[in-house]
Amino acid sequence: MTETLPLTGERTAPGIWHENYWFARHDAAYRWITANLPVGRAGRVLDAGCGEGYGAELLRLAGAGSVTGLDYEDTTLRHVRRVYPQVNVARGNLVQTPFTDRAFTTITSLQTIEHLWEQPRFVAECARILAPQGTLVLSTPNRLTFPSGNWYHTRELTAAEFAELLEPHFEITHALGLHHGARLTAWEAQHGSCVDAQLAAPHEQWDDNLNRLVRSTTYEDFEIRPGDLDESLDLILVARAG
Repeated sequence: MTETLPLTGERTAPGIWHENYWFARHDAAYRWITANLPVGRAGRVLDAGCGEGYGAELLRLAGAGSVTGLDYEDTTLRHVRRVYPQVNVARGNLVQTPFTDRAFTTITSLQTIEHLWEQPRFVAECARILAPQGTLVLSTPNRLTFPSGNWYHTRELTAAEFAELLEPHFEITHALGLHHGARLTAWEAQHGSCVDAQLAAPHEQWDDNLNRLVRSTTYEDFEIRPGDLDESLDLILVARAG
């Protein structure tokens, strides 16, 4: 990566060392999708709320026929065009997209719905633009475990609330939780919560143990699995269109 977007606190991005834990946590969900869900060479994939674009690029590299990144912010989309030139980009509002009915075979929207004021309207819009039997993948922080106070979030969700949003339009096929894997769990057993430690002080004041952990964290340090959803860090729902 030769350039990064400015870090605003609204989104994460690769290539920022002190943001690396959060980037890896987001990256893990995209990696799960590419490893477990057939994107398909004929597939038309939308990454709704694509942000920096790294996730849309992973989906493209996994074999999608075409990938479109949708976002509302011009600076973000200019960045995606420069850094990931084979990803299509579109500017628009997630609750009123510029696409025709049944335009996509797969829609992903990771760590996005918690930013939206009109969450039911967004889910309905996904149902409109997703082809019959298409796949929707959404993720969001678990309100029961996520630190409070992120002013970019309009409404955080529990697993039950998340499922309730999707059920009027979709059949949920996978309900999954993201958890710390063995290495992060072992570190926390000795040092306490790594999330709390990162939030307790500016990164310039982190001690060497935390500094090394954050720098070295990758998507492989997280586990995505069913069960224990209320204890999970992030929630992931996979659903099928009717």
